[in-house]
Amino acid sequence: MTHPCETHYGNTSENDITLTVDGKDTYEEVKKSVDLYRECKRTQGVSTTDLVGRMLLMTKAHHSNMGSSDYEQHTDNFGRVSVLFPFDIGHVDFLDAVSQLSEKPYVIVGLHFDQEVNRYKGKNYPITNIHERTLSVLACQYVSEVVIGAPYAVTKDLLEHFKVDLVCHGKAEVFPDRDGSDPYAVPRKMGILQKMDSGNSLTTDGIVQRIIKNRLLFEARNQKKEAKEMAVIQAMNRLEEEKAK
Repeated sequence: MTHPCETHYGNTSENDITLTVDGKDTYEEVKKSVDLYRECKRTQGVSTTDLVGRMLLMTKAHHSNMGSSDYEQHTDNFGRVSVLFPFDIGHVDFLDAVSQLSEKPYVIVGLHFDQEVNRYKGKNYPITNIHERTLSVLACQYVSEVVIGAPYAVTKDLLEHFKVDLVCHGKAEVFPDRDGSDPYAVPRKMGILQKMDSGNSLTTDGIVQRIIKNRLLFEARNQKKEAKEMAVIQAMNRLEEEKAK
């Protein structure tokens, strides 16, 4: 039976599998009407339930052991335009604003390795590891290219290698490099560093604080969701066994 709210407002869902414990599609009714249902592609391999768990448990088990030496042997010098952490709507708005700076934008996003991010952010940051961040950023329509393992300091060689016209940074705090120097010193001196205001005040720290503030609610939600997901898997296994008989 379709809920009255779904009939009035419609329904938008990710394109992942969502089944009831008896194996039925939870969106079966609304999918019958083209006007009521819209489906959006999700980033495969990145679980929201898992991310919430990481914020609550404050562990580093999800960090990748991949370091700069592992990546540099496969590449020459590389540059960047921005630095991203967990990919949220604040980052999307930032990249949208960056893409509007040029008539034909080519936005290069540099992602730091997990160890580098943890060096200056501390705690259990980054919440998403380098592989998950890469998948999320690649899925963004405003991004032209992603550089995995971009160095923290922007050098002249890096800028020339990618023919970068503009280096953009948001309103977030800029942490110093390992030696205490300004990582944006070169583009700042060249006059190509631009501070961007996306108009969105959402930050990774803000999201984490919301989760922690509502810790008990999220823990209960996660437990229910994990139990439901396990029940669905068991139901699907039973259906497969019955078909095989």
